[in-house]
Amino acid sequence: MILGIGTDLANIERIAATLERFGDRFRHRVFTEAEIAKSERRADTAGTYAKRWAAKEACSKALGTGLRMGIAWKDMGVTNLRSGQPVMELTGWAAERLREMTPPDHEAIVHVTLTDDHPWAQAFVVIEARPLP
Repeated sequence: MILGIGTDLANIERIAATLERFGDRFRHRVFTEAEIAKSERRADTAGTYAKRWAAKEACSKALGTGLRMGIAWKDMGVTNLRSGQPVMELTGWAAERLREMTPPDHEAIVHVTLTDDHPWAQAFVVIEARPLP
């Protein structure tokens, strides 16, 4: 069953300007160390950050909270499987909210997809509950 759906569209140029203006202060306030490392290795650094920004926004919407109620930017992070597939990792309050919204005898799975077409970056997040075997 679907527990939540979220989407977000981020402007890459806006993220680039924010990175230029606030630099590490912005990076370390919003992104996990894994996200920073990934983004800084990419040719399109701002686009990579923008996709992760959009994923965090989309995830917070799928959790039903938006960026309120105690959720922190770094409670949601995007990593990648060896195949390159993006994966949302939830910690802190985001993980707690996910546990609260997951029905008994179910496991929650957070699906995320990212795309960009300059100047836009977009993310979709779907939270699914699957019955435990």
